[in-house]
Amino acid sequence: MGLAVSSAQAPMKGDATGRLGSEELIQIYRLMYLSRRVDDREIFLKKQQKTFFQVSAAGHEALQVGAALALKAGYDWFFPYYRDRTLCLALGVTPTEMFLQAVGAGTDPASGGRQMPTHWSSEPLNIVSTSSSTATQILHAVGCAEAGRYFTRHPDAAARVEGDYRAFRDVKFHGDEVVLACIGEGSTSQGEFWEALNTASNRKLPVIFMVEDNGYAISVPVEVNTAGGNISRLVANFPNFHFAEIDGTDAEASLRAFQAAAEYCRAGHGPAFVHGHCIRVYSHSQSDDDKLYRSAAEREADAMRDPIAKMQMRLLREGILTAEQINALEKEAEHEAEEAAERALQAPLPELSSIPRHVYSEDFDPRRAEFATETVQAGGTRPGKSASAKGSGPRTMADLINYCLHDEMSRDPRIIVYGEDVADASREDALSEVKGKGGVFKLTSGLQKEFGSERVFNSPLAEANIVGRAVGYAVRGMKPVVEIQFFDYIWPAIHQIHNELALMRWRSNGTWAAPAVIRVPIGGYLTGGAIYHSQSGESFFTHIPGLRVVFPSNALDANGLLRTAIRCDDPVLFLEHKRLYRESYGRAPYPGPEFAIPFGKAKVVRPGQHMTLITYGALVPRALQAAQTASREKGIEVEVIDLRTLSPYDWEAIATSIRKTSRVIVAHEDMLSWGYGAEIAARIADELFDDLDAPVKRIGAMDTFVAYQPVLEDAILPQPETVLKAIQELHSY
Repeated sequence: MGLAVSSAQAPMKGDATGRLGSEELIQIYRLMYLSRRVDDREIFLKKQQKTFFQVSAAGHEALQVGAALALKAGYDWFFPYYRDRTLCLALGVTPTEMFLQAVGAGTDPASGGRQMPTHWSSEPLNIVSTSSSTATQILHAVGCAEAGRYFTRHPDAAARVEGDYRAFRDVKFHGDEVVLACIGEGSTSQGEFWEALNTASNRKLPVIFMVEDNGYAISVPVEVNTAGGNISRLVANFPNFHFAEIDGTDAEASLRAFQAAAEYCRAGHGPAFVHGHCIRVYSHSQSDDDKLYRSAAEREADAMRDPIAKMQMRLLREGILTAEQINALEKEAEHEAEEAAERALQAPLPELSSIPRHVYSEDFDPRRAEFATETVQAGGTRPGKSASAKGSGPRTMADLINYCLHDEMSRDPRIIVYGEDVADASREDALSEVKGKGGVFKLTSGLQKEFGSERVFNSPLAEANIVGRAVGYAVRGMKPVVEIQFFDYIWPAIHQIHNELALMRWRSNGTWAAPAVIRVPIGGYLTGGAIYHSQSGESFFTHIPGLRVVFPSNALDANGLLRTAIRCDDPVLFLEHKRLYRESYGRAPYPGPEFAIPFGKAKVVRPGQHMTLITYGALVPRALQAAQTASREKGIEVEVIDLRTLSPYDWEAIATSIRKTSRVIVAHEDMLSWGYGAEIAARIADELFDDLDAPVKRIGAMDTFVAYQPVLEDAILPQPETVLKAIQELHSY
């Protein structure tokens, strides 16, 4: 059976009776032993300070090789974690590629020297980029499985289409594909682990959850980490699951368990859970010393269960290999590891000029001028809707966001919409008699009725679940447009947004990307919104490289910018101010299905010569009100700039205006201190100092939270009177 270590493996099946033959057992041992020798060589290089970090698979080899040889590299999908060296080796990642990671070489195919070693990534093998974050990849695996199921049912959606994100990724899928999600038992304490199991169970997804239980989460023993000390007992009542709890130091038992799990998943019965009890031969990493917290007797007992020694003894006991043959095999593997390390040490380092590459898409720039299609086709008819159903008069921001979603979903079958309460009705038998929910603000109203429950559906009440699954969908080439119900509740998803969604492209050196759209109602001025329904905090997200942040102030901009966001090849946080959804300010006719606005292009919403006022969101109408009062009462003409997008932002528009007016105010709704305006103000002071006739002035909310009582809310948030006072003060400077 030809199972070359340096190439992707076919599933190992054994003979007609299912028994493994001698050659297969030898190959399993060779993979396990080679993995151990690669570990040891990395440890040696780390001690020589030729590498900078090391975490090993030692003790997990049997469990991992069993999983790899039961599945199909490049056919099934893999979401490993950082201890999965043997798994990736058996799938087809070569020792040389592993050492290229360890030395941080520019030719490292996993990340180009951007990630630590053992942070796996291989597009040909369907190994999706791994991060250091524990448990986050479990939700990606769920979204990946959902995407595979969707493409199987809608194969035409996989076609490449020029003009948007679909032009840059080849979609591949198989009707019986399986997704493997790997996790250490310590990480099962993370909420995202439970969220993933819940969704996989509920939707009967073909995901195998592999728990690699070595008894410790760094220094925390399993009985402290997990109630009852056994994760299998805790998850046993999830419906639709195939469960297996095995000796993870036994390679053949592991293989059998994963073969059964894969068969169950491929048949469409649901997910599987394989809990393997293995050992940790070395410390958690080379930065850890387990002698500080583990007794000598415990470490010795684990050593007696070393899977390498167990497999070696089996080969000898069953007469498959002699001691001399085992010695020759081991020397060959050690030589292979040594040669691979030497090749990696000679590899070139990354070029410094490569650092900014792949922060954003290199293929699709949403700022480009030719992307602008800002010609309004007033009175146009939305696909599938009559003009009378839509109307031709001015529409609210809520209306035009809804129309854009309808247009884009009609145009692009890869778009799915989900979140909390976004469906019209999850129980479809009610759809014929109810109007439908369509979100708490009704912005997704009618989408489920028009496009079906496979494309528009409700999620669990779990924000990390929403975004984590979106990452899995997006890496497969779909376009999830998800909703976080209120900005105030986005924080459970911040881990997925910051460490996964925005980082996927850069950390994989451009191999993988997750261009999802996250729609988020934001802001105050609600009268009664209080602390948990009135927050702003956009500066948290503009601080994340790789994430586009959009914040329209009116209906037309919301329509055009959302269209750009959906067609974009980058992840986008699309902030929608709740107070502006149905305001009379900023209403506009439906502009047609191709109306789009480039990112990074501000708009002068009021010209003026005495000072510049830079703002966005709900401060735009308040700034305009203040500017009109200043003009009428004081003769002060204020130029008001609506940024429209916050990352990227339009520096040229800012600089051009300030060079004309020589005075500037930066205003935003969020708290004044450490807010978004501070960065703009600092850059103005740095680069336009000679053009200023007065200090840069900032306006923001009080450094507190938004209160429930309207009298308090009005005092906390900047009002038109606040802006007017700042205009007068700056004019008199």
